[in-house]
Amino acid sequence: MISKLHYITQENPHFTHQQLITLACKGGANWVQLRVKNKSYTELLLIGIEAKAICKKYKTRLIINDNVTLAKELEADGVHLGKSDMCITDARKYLGSNFIIGGTANTFQDILQLTSMGVNYIGLGPYRFTKTKENLSPVIGLDGLNLLIKQCKLGNISTPIIAIGGIHLEDIQVLLKTGIYGVAIASAINEAEDKVQVVQEFVSALKID
Repeated sequence: MISKLHYITQENPHFTHQQLITLACKGGANWVQLRVKNKSYTELLLIGIEAKAICKKYKTRLIINDNVTLAKELEADGVHLGKSDMCITDARKYLGSNFIIGGTANTFQDILQLTSMGVNYIGLGPYRFTKTKENLSPVIGLDGLNLLIKQCKLGNISTPIIAIGGIHLEDIQVLLKTGIYGVAIASAINEAEDKVQVVQEFVSALKID
């Protein structure tokens, strides 16, 4: 089951990825994407091992951003692949059928391509400008998101669509009205003063059991 709340870690001067994951899990996040940049594989592996232990404790799914090799070595639940990462088809052959594989989309053509490759979910965005990601694709906005979801419905595409990019708590209700499946959140949680409470608020807004 794909979660309606995808929590994504990011570099934070005051918290480690492991600490951020712990706080998110305490708030009720049942899906964590470990997104670590500019680290050696050895460093990634050490962070990943600890992240997996935390997720196991809280019965939370662990998704690895970008790194298929790391996802397999950690025996994580899945991997999220951007446009410049390993091809979805190759990743599926490497990881096998039991791994969750998500892909990034910015256009309807992207969505069609990803669904044809059999992704388990699609991260669609950015909804608005965000500093979390470098080389940002064109901002979609609410009108763009509405149009893309309508195109998916007309095309009988049932793959869960997860909106991503600069999303705040106050956006949730209007986003859900578009028909999206869920949201991916990084900065709104990671930069919050009370991270546990903010996760709880997202969980409540998305009506996650």
